Amino acid sequence: MPDEPDTSPESEGAPVSSVQDIDIQTEMEQSFLDYAMSVITARALPDVRDGLKPVHRRILWGMYDQGTRPNRPYVKCARVVGDVMGKYHPHGDQAIYDALVRLGQRFSLRHPLIDPHGNFGSPNDPPAAMRYTECRLDELAMRLLDGIDEQTVDFSDNFDSTEQEPEVLPSRFPNLLVNGSQGIAVGMATNIPPHNLGEVIDAVNHLLENPEATNEDLMAFVKGPDFPTRGRIMGYQGIRDAYTTGQGTIKVRAAAEIVESGSNTQIVVTEIPYQTSAEIIEEKVADLVNRRVIDGIRQIHNESAKGQTKLVFELKRDAPALVVLNNLYKHSPLQTNFPVNMVALADGVPRTMTLRDCLAAYSGHQQEVVRRRTEFRLEEARRREHILEGLVRAVDMIDEIIAAIRASDNRAAARTVLMGEHFEFSEIQANHILDMPLGRLTQLGQKELNDELAEKRALIIDLEAILADDAKLRAVISEELLEVREAFANERRTHIMADEGEIDIEALIDDEDLMFSLSSAGYVKTVAPDEFKTQGRGGKGVIGANLKDGDYIASLIHTTAHAYLMFFTSSGRVYRIKAHEVPRTSRTARGMAIVNLLHLAPEETVSAVIDTRDYETMRYLLFVTRCGVVKRTRFLEYDKSRTKGLIAINLREGDELVRVLPTTGNDDICLVSASGRLMRFSESEVRSMGRTAAGVRGMKLLGDDIVVAATAVQPEGELLLATDQGFGKRVLLDHFRSKHRGGQGVIAMKLPDERGSVVGARVVAPDDEVFAVASNGVTIRMPVSSVSVQGAHAAGVRIMTLSEDQTMAAIAPVLSTEDEE
Repeated sequence: MPDEPDTSPESEGAPVSSVQDIDIQTEMEQSFLDYAMSVITARALPDVRDGLKPVHRRILWGMYDQGTRPNRPYVKCARVVGDVMGKYHPHGDQAIYDALVRLGQRFSLRHPLIDPHGNFGSPNDPPAAMRYTECRLDELAMRLLDGIDEQTVDFSDNFDSTEQEPEVLPSRFPNLLVNGSQGIAVGMATNIPPHNLGEVIDAVNHLLENPEATNEDLMAFVKGPDFPTRGRIMGYQGIRDAYTTGQGTIKVRAAAEIVESGSNTQIVVTEIPYQTSAEIIEEKVADLVNRRVIDGIRQIHNESAKGQTKLVFELKRDAPALVVLNNLYKHSPLQTNFPVNMVALADGVPRTMTLRDCLAAYSGHQQEVVRRRTEFRLEEARRREHILEGLVRAVDMIDEIIAAIRASDNRAAARTVLMGEHFEFSEIQANHILDMPLGRLTQLGQKELNDELAEKRALIIDLEAILADDAKLRAVISEELLEVREAFANERRTHIMADEGEIDIEALIDDEDLMFSLSSAGYVKTVAPDEFKTQGRGGKGVIGANLKDGDYIASLIHTTAHAYLMFFTSSGRVYRIKAHEVPRTSRTARGMAIVNLLHLAPEETVSAVIDTRDYETMRYLLFVTRCGVVKRTRFLEYDKSRTKGLIAINLREGDELVRVLPTTGNDDICLVSASGRLMRFSESEVRSMGRTAAGVRGMKLLGDDIVVAATAVQPEGELLLATDQGFGKRVLLDHFRSKHRGGQGVIAMKLPDERGSVVGARVVAPDDEVFAVASNGVTIRMPVSSVSVQGAHAAGVRIMTLSEDQTMAAIAPVLSTEDEE
């Protein structure tokens, strides 16, 4: 049965042909595209020519049209908002007011365009309601509108075609870069920082004189962003990226000073990064202190007033001020990153602009503005010249003209007579002659007409010359920009400083003394030196580490947190890390396996560890192996880090690295064997070799003897030797003469069987302290003076009492510090 026609009331009068089938996907795509382009071009992105979004442009034009000029009284902001909303911007009044307020905030714009009166807010507080605040155009804003009445820009209908609004402002200074812009559109955003007016104008003038100038050329004038809240820009790379690619990240840091007053130490902040506030920083830091992310701060005082920033952090007693300050930079808004994204509308299309692109677009706009203004003024001058020519000629034949006018029946007839064959005036001239006052007939009036005519003719010549010569036109732009610069430019507020690098963990750690230990099983740790108490000779000591069975302390180094630790391995490679990267634990903790810090190969172990803080202090590294081989290499060869390590020495099969010594190039070296023999020679006998060299013989060993220690000789130094059975002695190094390398050496310590064999030797001074470490981890800290000075053939005295089946593993010096002194 066929369907019955729809006879419902809704269907009456609705022809079927008015309904169209449309694919929903196509409709959604087109509708969203239209919406996106509307947001991009009509709301969110600034025009590269005047640096304004539509709402800002409409506010300035509305105030100009309303008459709220710098020389007029302030008016209520509500009046401005209502006028702009009713005539040009049919959006919410709060959005318009927010845009107006930002134009008047001295902490938001480098050069505000609105002269505010009342509470326009602060970086942390909103402004008062628009019914309370007042405003008028700032003097600089008039430069944006200068010439707008001379047909310099195009106008278009407003939203309801009842008013006309400018499509762009003449913008007699480069506002886009001077005040910056921020906005989020659909699928894109812009974030342009403010700049110094004088620098940007200088760059524009340079581009006008040198149209082929590059970004690098212009960067000689535009040093970088210049934020209204001052602060410091760290580094140049982010600026260079932003200006050459349109995108970059600029690190902005507060200006802070460490102030010491008696026993109190303060960090005083007087400048803060752009788009933050002292209140926000205070709140954030207080939270960080409460959560113990930042230590050392006792109190925070916000003493900011009258537009001046002063944020004071009072530190606890003995808190390292520089470390606290670096922590503040690391974790709080005292340091921020400004992501530059220089997107603007050029010819109605959003584009990412470089510095040159922005300045070139502005320069082109100014040339168009000045050309159109010149054409307008030329047309006005010619029109006035035409009128003046008629008036001057009329004065010369005034009697005839008066007679003709008196004979005419009315004004129209008189105008016809003046335009006739006898007089031949144009209609415009005839009208002005008929309107001419009698005062023009005086000699003074005639002179004024002639002077004005001469002035207009000279002006016409100048205007025609400008239009005929692009160089003159650019010179006019440059001259007018210099006038703006002279009137409004001021000194740079944001200083640009070299960036010493990213703030890493080293900057957050005090450079304190540490004891680094490495066990034979490959466990590392650092502890504070004061955890070991000074004891008398022969004492039992304290537990230095809880080690597993068979493990013992193989290396013990007194270093500092910022020092490099260089790990030389059994395979002849070297790895480098900072001491603070080694986990800090208690004295009794085992530590962390070294394989968690270094990328060691299977079965590769650490044979020697040295530390250094300056590669320039010591020129060479001297390598000593167990088989008596020595090699000297320049220290700078190791001034680098690689994850997989560097080749340090090519070891012969069966050989191992014993010690690596930093030397000056003129040192004497002592090699000590397990049998107690000592070989002293000048390092100059070992030529400098490359990193991959194998070395030469340093000491000839007998039987199963091995080299266990090596040290550089110090003037008037003493050599402390220790055996695995806990015996030791001091011996004067002057007793051993320097010989040629490769010899068997001489006896340094007489070793009966019960004394064991030598496990370590160090050059010491009488007032030094040393650590004596047993294989079970027990450690004694004792003065060197408690160990007697003996002759070369003496067997030494007991320096450490060992438990059964335990041996002495190592000795290490304790470096004196100011605190200990």
